[in-house]
Amino acid sequence: MSEKKALAKIRDAVVNLDWEGIKAACKEAVDAGIPAYKAVTEGMAKGMEIVGQKYENNEYFLAELIMAGETMKEGMTVLEPNLKAGDIKSAGRVAVGTVRGDLHDIGKNIVAMLLNAAGFEVIDLGVDVPSEKWVEAVKEKKPSIVGMSALLTTTMVEMEGIIKALKKAGVRDKVKIIIGGAPITQEYAKKIGADAAAKDAVEGVGICKSWVAGK
Repeated sequence: MSEKKALAKIRDAVVNLDWEGIKAACKEAVDAGIPAYKAVTEGMAKGMEIVGQKYENNEYFLAELIMAGETMKEGMTVLEPNLKAGDIKSAGRVAVGTVRGDLHDIGKNIVAMLLNAAGFEVIDLGVDVPSEKWVEAVKEKKPSIVGMSALLTTTMVEMEGIIKALKKAGVRDKVKIIIGGAPITQEYAKKIGADAAAKDAVEGVGICKSWVAGK
């Protein structure tokens, strides 16, 4: 099988949410001597791009996004042992988490998954993350982007506190801040001093990609 065909097979397995077929497609590629990083970047990541487009066009919905992520995970079980350190150049480092008082993680998990697929190194801080943990993450892990999520109107106020804490620690200007979640608007982002708001995970990843590309 040609390299082009093998990579297309992996891409299509992600697009078609074929989590049973993806392992076989990845194994075929590895057995054919195709570098694992190519299977990730030119197979699976391309597939996730198409899934993202389908989501934006309302052809796919949240369930399909989650399923595509699970499909990728299955493929990675085959590819990961064959990946060499430094094979895939990181697009950038992003710290993501759900703010203090909020335990919702579906949106955050989808963002993390899509960021991974786009080549970002993701630092997942989890849920119910207090401002001091955000400050610590920025100081120690040195991400270039911070992505905060809140699903409740009662917890979205936490975002402003986190930005203030980052300013107080002298690290606010070292990161771009993007916020997301059901109650979040561009107006709110502006009001609290965030750099952007995303209506969904696909848009959020697009914004992060444009930032690292310097657009």
